[in-house]
Amino acid sequence: LRRRLIWSLGGFFVAFLVCFFFAKRLFNLLVIPFKWATQWAGLDPHKVELIYTAPQEFFFTQVKLAMFGGMVIAFPLIATQIYKFIAPGLYKNERNAFLPFLIASPILFLMGASLVYFFFTPMVMWFFLAMQQTGTNDQVQISLLPKVSEYLSLIMTLIFSFGLVFQLPVVTSLMTRVGMLSSKALAEKRKWAIVIAFVVAAVLTPPDPMSQIGLAIPTI
Repeated sequence: LRRRLIWSLGGFFVAFLVCFFFAKRLFNLLVIPFKWATQWAGLDPHKVELIYTAPQEFFFTQVKLAMFGGMVIAFPLIATQIYKFIAPGLYKNERNAFLPFLIASPILFLMGASLVYFFFTPMVMWFFLAMQQTGTNDQVQISLLPKVSEYLSLIMTLIFSFGLVFQLPVVTSLMTRVGMLSSKALAEKRKWAIVIAFVVAAVLTPPDPMSQIGLAIPTI
């Protein structure tokens, strides 16, 4: 156990340092979907501006980003160490059952994260940009100036939520294989599953309807 913990923590620490070194570049990559949203809204993407209102805010935003990136990068190593720790206590058929899911889990997470990056983040930001209004004699000027910490929290929440939802095939397949679920039971409880999917989506995502529906549909 001690050796597994050392490998896991060491892998995370190395990945964290690498991500922190490239934190500004990574953050700029995460801003690209925001630029796409400004284009959809008919605005100039080169004028996208994010702010920070506390001296230390952007630094801790980079630390938070490095921790998140480090965990994503180190997850295959951590999952492998967990598997190697519990594998000696499993039968051969149980080990063979777990191994495909160990490979599929990070792939599915990356698929969910890609869906967020290329589609849902631009869509959500476009929705928020549409709420801006131009100043006239009758109305005040209202412009969107996101804080770096809030923008990162938004996109991390979306990535985590969709990545988690994309683990459902792994969880349900594993539970079916060990006899905890059956296809008949899943079919009978489908109505309840739809309701639960929308409730979970409402909890995990920002309060706009687009991201909630977008998360609920893959869940179903």
